[in-house]
Amino acid sequence: MSEIVKEAWKKYMLQLQIHPLQTKAITAGVLIGFSDVVAQKISGIKRLQLRRLLLLMLYGFAYSGPFGHFLHKLMDVIFKGKKGNKTVAKKVLLEQLTSSPWNNLFFMMYYGLIVEGRPWGLVKNKVRKDYPSVQFTAWKFWPIVGWINYQYMPLQFRVVFHSFVASCWFESLPLCSILLLP
Repeated sequence: MSEIVKEAWKKYMLQLQIHPLQTKAITAGVLIGFSDVVAQKISGIKRLQLRRLLLLMLYGFAYSGPFGHFLHKLMDVIFKGKKGNKTVAKKVLLEQLTSSPWNNLFFMMYYGLIVEGRPWGLVKNKVRKDYPSVQFTAWKFWPIVGWINYQYMPLQFRVVFHSFVASCWFESLPLCSILLLP
């Protein structure tokens, strides 16, 4: 069994090197899909909502993975050659003040409009009501993840690490949506 895992990891690493954007996009889609299956089971849904699952995987594949790929490349360009705790802190701060608010807002809109198929007015009201608490909660959690990511992860693993942690974080957002919507 361990030989199969080693060989799969070796092939994954090769794909990450040869096709980094595509591999990160697929990884993000698969992780968000796995996360949604878990979230659906935890929430008590008896029959897996396949449409929801596929739309969330599309989000990971088409948006989350590519966005992370280019964000981390941009961060390395902005802070080219700079290392150390001060640089890591600046990267985390920049990420938390720019991409974090945008990604949470975008996800809430995508989830409401596309995944749930709700009208714009309802989604807008939900975002207006819940976005501040989602963002403040994110600011309690994601800076630590960002610090670990920028301090210890090589560039090629940052999106993979972020996608893995996001899949755990993501499980809480649909659950909140299910519990908070009338």
